[in-house]
Amino acid sequence: MEIKVIVVDNSPELKERLTSILSAMEGVKFLKSFDDAVAAMQYVEENPVDLVFSDVVMPEISGITLASMIYERPVHPEVVLLSGIPGFSLEAWKIRAFGFIIKPYTRAQIGDMIKKYRQAVKAGLLERDVVY
Repeated sequence: MEIKVIVVDNSPELKERLTSILSAMEGVKFLKSFDDAVAAMQYVEENPVDLVFSDVVMPEISGITLASMIYERPVHPEVVLLSGIPGFSLEAWKIRAFGFIIKPYTRAQIGDMIKKYRQAVKAGLLERDVVY
């Protein structure tokens, strides 16, 4: 199973690092990266995406708001939120984000999140698999 992912982060360095990690992972198809949530949301609406890795603190629309908008769609990707502020983990939990990783993240943490996603798909635990 190939997991289609996008990255949303307004920091060029962090976006490049995460893009590099995901592009090198077996079974992961890195699709695109975005500087802002508006462009990312438009892409999600027009393309099949499995997993979104998004920074929380961004201009205009936060990663929390982006995840909420994504989860309003009947068929949607899962969202992993990334932040250097641990307090945002409660917000991620409230919106039922798939995961939350505190920055600076490691290759192993990203790999663990991909593994968790694979296991959830295999077990049929994702809402996207539910027919409404």
